[in-house]
Amino acid sequence: MKGLIHIYTGDGKGKTTASIGLIIRALGYDKKILFIQMQKAIPSGEINVLLKNNSIDVLRCSKIKKFLWDMSEQEKREYVRQHEQGFQDALRKIGENNYDLVVFDEIIGAVNENALNKNELLDFLHEKPENLEVVLTGRNASEDLIEIADYVSEIKCIKHPFEKGVQARKGVEY
Repeated sequence: MKGLIHIYTGDGKGKTTASIGLIIRALGYDKKILFIQMQKAIPSGEINVLLKNNSIDVLRCSKIKKFLWDMSEQEKREYVRQHEQGFQDALRKIGENNYDLVVFDEIIGAVNENALNKNELLDFLHEKPENLEVVLTGRNASEDLIEIADYVSEIKCIKHPFEKGVQARKGVEY
């Protein structure tokens, strides 16, 4: 089976959740999965579940628990270094393992923030193993990423409780 490229993008809640849904579907057929999370450093319910499953390898790139705009210049440099290293670690693991599905969670945001080189991502997508299914998530997918993808889903925010001051809730938003 030829592996295809999926993008979940947009300003709405649910891009990571959609990718986790695909992971669950793949697990139902004993698929081997690599989940790489960028930008997010706080603990989350989905990471806790993924770490408990032996069919899933999990890599988290960011160790800095701040938004980019709150980081010092030194923290920003470290953030970029962590994402570059995480991407290289993911490529190494993909080369060493026979994964069926790879999810690059929030990679689009990392590219948009210049924490990761978009050309390196595009090169990987052009040269990925033929049978590997790849998912990219994040806001504001660029036209060249959309062009290379086979599936593109835009998740649009119509209404969100954050607009009324409701903070992220454990077990719902993270």
